[in-house]
Amino acid sequence: MSLLSRQISPSPMPANISVVDLIDGYFTAYNSARLREICHLLTREVMQPGVTVGLSLSGALTPAGFGVSALSPLIRHGFIDWIISTGANLYHDMHYGLGLELYASNPFVDDTKLRQEGRIRIYDIVFGYDVLLETDAFIRELLKAEPFQKRMGTAEFHHLLGKYVHEVEKQLGVKNPCLLSTAYECGVPIYTSSPGDSSIGMNVAGSQST
Repeated sequence: MSLLSRQISPSPMPANISVVDLIDGYFTAYNSARLREICHLLTREVMQPGVTVGLSLSGALTPAGFGVSALSPLIRHGFIDWIISTGANLYHDMHYGLGLELYASNPFVDDTKLRQEGRIRIYDIVFGYDVLLETDAFIRELLKAEPFQKRMGTAEFHHLLGKYVHEVEKQLGVKNPCLLSTAYECGVPIYTSSPGDSSIGMNVAGSQST
């Protein structure tokens, strides 16, 4: 590989520019260049007919809304064929499907004050404690339904979960479906490697003990 592989020829960035032109023309070096290389690799090798694409999710992505804003559109446009996710991402994704409210805050809010006000914090995301209670109540009630009264794998479980969340979204008039709902609609299976390690799994375990 030549040490002088690509001349940097800078020009002022125009007011209106496409994502492709932005990446190819202005992501010239450092981490931006690595991102450009990733984009080229994806379009050349991965986003091609006949290629099966699996997505792994970890970290607190869905509380920030990325399940609705980024992942659901990727599923709808055929870029994702199957998903492995932490249970926590699927649990917090449900808040949006159930029409519950989460808020952008900052990481320096007083935890004592939050506790006094009955609020939960995920770094710089804040929401009421009732968001968790209502989500838990929805899951526990759902687990009483006949389709859940059998042994099943995580893909089937999340497909059923997405089906019922999708129905709630329609009833509430939710405009932008959550990840679970979209995966159900598009037939994209979602697996969880450790089902018990989330509030979804804990509600399942709790329902078995009653």
